This record gives sequence, C-alpha cells and structure tokens, in this order.
Amino acid sequence: MPRRAAMNADRYRVREGTSFRLKQIDPGDTGSFQSKREAGEALQAGTAQLSELQDKLYAQDRWALLLVFQAMDAAGKDGTIKHVMSGVNPQGCQVHSFKAPSPEEIDHDFLWRSAKALPERGRIGIFNRSHYEEVLVVRVHSEILAKQRIPPELLTAKIWQQRYHDINAFESYLTRNGVVIRKFFLHLSREEQRRRFLSRLEEPDKNWKFSLADAKEREHWDDYMAAYEDMIRHTSTPDAPWYVVPADHKWFTRVVVSEAIVETLQSLNLAYPTVDATKRKELAEVRRALENEAVLVRKARPKKGSAPKKPAKKKTATRKKAARLGTRA
Repeated sequence: MPRRAAMNADRYRVREGTSFRLKQIDPGDTGSFQSKREAGEALQAGTAQLSELQDKLYAQDRWALLLVFQAMDAAGKDGTIKHVMSGVNPQGCQVHSFKAPSPEEIDHDFLWRSAKALPERGRIGIFNRSHYEEVLVVRVHSEILAKQRIPPELLTAKIWQQRYHDINAFESYLTRNGVVIRKFFLHLSREEQRRRFLSRLEEPDKNWKFSLADAKEREHWDDYMAAYEDMIRHTSTPDAPWYVVPADHKWFTRVVVSEAIVETLQSLNLAYPTVDATKRKELAEVRRALENEAVLVRKARPKKGSAPKKPAKKKTATRKKAARLGTRA
C-alpha cells in the first residue's frame, strides 16, 4: 500500500481566537510534496484508510461525521469531494449541495435547511456549501438579506456577530450529540481562479461549468475575502475547527483534506461492535446447523462409481392375459 501523506493537516487548522489572517496561508503551498505523482500516491493510501475507518464508523453506529466545504468558484470543491471520498461506501455517505434558498426555506430560520440535512449516526455527511452562505454571500450582497422577511427591527449592525453566535451554538449542540464537525475553506488565489475560468471558456468540454454569474462574483473578491476571514476567525472552535487549505494545486488540496478526515476518524477510536455471550451462543448454534446441513447433503449423494438401481418393471394386466392365451394355444 502507498504511504500516507508526509505532512500533518493540523498545520492548516485554525485555532480559536481572533488573530487569524488569510494571508498567513499561501494558496500555492504544497507542503513537503515535490510532485503531483507523489501526492497521488499519498491520496491513494489515505483513501484506502478512510474506507476502512468509514466501515467501522458505520458498523459502530455511534458517531456521525459532518464535513463542510466552502470556497470561491473554481476552487475545486466538487473534485475534492469526488477524489477524497472515492473509496467510501455510498450507503454510508450523504452529500448535500446548497443552492439559493427556496421560498419554503426563506420562510424558516437560516439554520433550518442545514438541520434537515444532517447525517445519521454511523454516516458521513458532506455539505457542499452550507449554512455559512448566510454570513458570506448574504453579507456581500445585502439585498439578499432584505428579501429574507426578517422583522426590520432585528436587522441591526450586530446581525453578523449574532449569526456567528447562533452557528457556534448550533455546532456545539451537534458536537454534544455525537456529530463530529470538520470545516474546509479551499483557499484559492485570484490569479489561479482567472486561469481556471479561462480554461473553462477555452475547452468545449468545460463550457458547461462556467456562468456569467461566476465572473460577476469575481468583482467582489475583496469583499468575499474579508467576509471569509471574519467568519473563520469567529467560528473556528476546538470542536468544529476550520481548515484553510491551499487550493492552487488541486492534487495537494485533496491530500490535505484526506489527511484531516483520517486524523479525525482515528481520534474516535472506532471499532467493530463486539457481541455478548448470548449472541455468541446464537451464532454457534447457527454455525452447527449450517455444518450439519452440509453433512446431510453429502450423505444423500450417491457414492462415486456406483450406478443407481433400476426399479423392477411391473407386468401390466394386458401382458399377463396375452401370456395365458399363448399357453392355452
């Protein structure tokens, strides 16, 4: 099996506090990896280990894992989810992509639709965008907030701090109920986004990925970076930390995310459930019954080289009558 990543994802984990700045993380960082091939081998090893850990998570049925992904357009969220989770059993994984809220969702509190999509115990839940959109795009585009039908007297200058508080309380509640939360901001540089947008425009097979709205959002780059930085500083907690992952090299992004997930699951000391004495007795009885069934089947089979006896033919009444007539003659 290929070796695990020669790095520690913890270096990209944001500690609780207000001192974090996005400029502290280089979007082009590749850690100790010298090549895409080397990272690919590490990702393969991480994927294999993640598959094993997920199997135990599902069997144990005690913990749930929630993975939150946020990023600017073209940062590689979809590809990261696809490659990192490629070895996971689909039965134990749930992915939710959050788009613009529906009329029904707008009529509820901003955490309602996220609460509905939480993973069950034993499952891994993935939020491709999330409740954090409410302190990102809604903050950058104040007209969206005005359409949320919130009573005007509640729309004060403190609303973003209040939402941070609500999110932290929500995630703290989930943590106390066995939902382990890890959040990833894929940190893409503006220049790399420009290159990826051009690639989508130049390659016909990628045209479908591009929309005019993507280019328009790029005009608000500085506002988004300020919103992301403030959000991370206020909502990265010991129980639900943010990882700011360099995203200019997709192959490195995937290794960091994989390593962070594996480290998290390993910390839970997952194991397959053990059975009690009563259950072991039941299993032993079933085993004996199955073994006895095989013995009976073997006994019922004819011995090798012996032909089965043919049953004696019975003379019919017609043949008996013919014989008597022949005797008289």
